[in-house]
Amino acid sequence: MILSIGEILADMIGEEQNGVTAFKMYGGGAPFNVAVNAKNAGAKAGFIGRVGRDPVGKFLKGFAAGVGLDFCGIQEDETRNTTLAFVTLKGGERDFAFFRHDTADFHLDSASVALEQWPEVNIVHVGSLMLNEPTGRKFASETVEKIRRAGKLFSFDVNFRADLYGRIEDAKKSYAPYIAEADILKFSEDELAVFTGKAELEAGAEAVYKKDRLLLVTLGSKGCYYRINGGYGFVKTEKVKPIDTTGAGDAFYGTALAGLDGRPPASLAEKELREILKKANAVGAAATRHKGALPLKDGAF
Repeated sequence: MILSIGEILADMIGEEQNGVTAFKMYGGGAPFNVAVNAKNAGAKAGFIGRVGRDPVGKFLKGFAAGVGLDFCGIQEDETRNTTLAFVTLKGGERDFAFFRHDTADFHLDSASVALEQWPEVNIVHVGSLMLNEPTGRKFASETVEKIRRAGKLFSFDVNFRADLYGRIEDAKKSYAPYIAEADILKFSEDELAVFTGKAELEAGAEAVYKKDRLLLVTLGSKGCYYRINGGYGFVKTEKVKPIDTTGAGDAFYGTALAGLDGRPPASLAEKELREILKKANAVGAAATRHKGALPLKDGAF
C-alpha cells in the first residue's frame, strides 16, 4: 500500500473567452494526485491532507470521496482557508500562482500519521509544498522520523514552485534534508539542474545519487531517466499534443510507485524497472490530454 501525505487543493484553471479569463475549479494537489494515480494503476492507496471549512474544502472533500482511495483522511480546519492554485495555460504548458499563506494544509495533525496502524503500507510519499513555512517543515520532519522508525520506504517528489520562495537558496535549505533522506526520489530535468547547479543530466544525477536509492528524472516529451545501484538509463515515451500538462508528473509518479509497491527498488531487475517506467510514461502522457490534473466526471465548478 502507498500512503501519500500533503496538500489537496483547488486547481483554478483559466481559459480566455472574449478577452476575459474565466477560471474553473478542479481537484488537485501533487500528493493527492499521486495517491489517485497509484490507485488507478492497481495499488492500494491512501491519502492524508487538510482543507479549510469553506466552500472549496467542501468541494474537495466531496471530490476525494469519489475517487476510490482505500483510505482518505482529510482533516478540516475551522480557522484557515483551503489552498488555491491559479493555473494559466499556453500551448498546453502551465504557469502557477498560489493563494497559500498559512492555509490549512500547512497545519496537518502529526498524530494522524500513525504508521503502526497500517502494517500494509510499504511506501510513504510526502509532499514538498509544505516546506516553505515552519509549521509544514516541522510536520514533514516528524513524519520522516516516523517513516524511519516504522521501516517504510520514504518517497519524495521535489515538485519545486519558484513563486513560493523569495530566494532559491531558501528552497535548497528547506528541501535538503528530504532530498538527502528519500529512498525513492523524483526530480524534473529543470529541478535537477536548479538544485544541483549541474547543467548536464548525468552530472546532476551523480550529485544526488546514493546507494540503494531509486532516482527518477522526468524529461517531458523525451520520457524519463532512472538511476539505481550503478545502473542507469532512459525510457522513451510516446509523443502527444498536450492540452494541459498539469499533473502529468504526478500521474507518472503515482503509476511508478504502484509498480514499486511491495517491491524494494534495489531488488528489481532492470528489465522489471523499465517495464514499470514504460507504463508510468504512458499514463503521464495520457494525463496531458485533458484539463486539470485529474479527469472529472462532473466535478468541476
